[in-house]
Amino acid sequence: MRQGPRNAITDVAGLHVGHAHDARLRSGVTVLLGTAPFTAAVSVMGGAPGTRETDLLAPDRLVQQVDAITLSGGSAFGLDAASGVAEGLRAMGRGFAVGDQRVPIVPGAILFDLLNGGDKTWVRNPYGALGQAALAAAGPEVALGTVGAGYGAATGSLKGGLGTASAVLDSGITVGALVAVNALGAATIGDGPQFWASPWEIDAEFGGLGLPSSFPPPDDPLPMKRQGEATTIAIVATDARLTQAEAQRMAVAAHDGMARALVPSHTLLDGDLVFAAATGTRDMAEPLRDLYQIGHAAACCLARAIARGIHAARPEPGDLQPCWRALYG
Repeated sequence: MRQGPRNAITDVAGLHVGHAHDARLRSGVTVLLGTAPFTAAVSVMGGAPGTRETDLLAPDRLVQQVDAITLSGGSAFGLDAASGVAEGLRAMGRGFAVGDQRVPIVPGAILFDLLNGGDKTWVRNPYGALGQAALAAAGPEVALGTVGAGYGAATGSLKGGLGTASAVLDSGITVGALVAVNALGAATIGDGPQFWASPWEIDAEFGGLGLPSSFPPPDDPLPMKRQGEATTIAIVATDARLTQAEAQRMAVAAHDGMARALVPSHTLLDGDLVFAAATGTRDMAEPLRDLYQIGHAAACCLARAIARGIHAARPEPGDLQPCWRALYG
């Protein structure tokens, strides 16, 4: 596989991404927008998730496609970002048709960034407005690092961030990933700069440092955050025409990429979650082969996107953690 032209989830035809954040709040929102409704699914493997409208993504539900997916900071307050996106989509005439009404379908997930030093003394929940701003900013280019839902993110050792990556398979199918990294675990190995995701790196996209000559011995990691204070939320996408059940298998496979890039992952204290999106602009020539490769590519892209998000995070006044760039860049 090779990188797509942007090395971003927007290399998948029919998808745009928008970010919005508030520096004083130290939090933000990221929106994945379909230029048309797309098939979506979800797989939750963390022990402390925060979600909206994920039940309707099961294969036996009435609605099989969605208009957008939101990733947000703000813990439970951040779920309101999807309401802002839904309002914006309704104004565009987008949504599931019910008589003469349109109901935009916008699943979402949140991460906890309420204790990151930002001003959280708002009177009115700010996340609806941030969701609308992210929707308005949606386009093909995707900024990395300290942006959008990753603006106030943290990990067990370094400042978190927003990452993306893509891959084009020999079949011509494109796969991409988008992730806000706020994990309890670490993206880097021991005390050094190398990333756990290094074996899947393409073209030195997060430094080209490879793996260290030796690895630290396995330890008994301690939870440095309390329950609900960690989560890595992600979206993997493809232009292949998938059923909702097939999209769900892609999301399940993508969790392997999270486990490759963050150690430990999927803990009781994380809300780790992966959405899947399939725009259906490309038919699968050999479905069994293609589904097999799509799942593998989704895991590889997610591991790379996680490392890219940490690698691109930038230092800002008031940070409670160092960022990779300040230590090793």
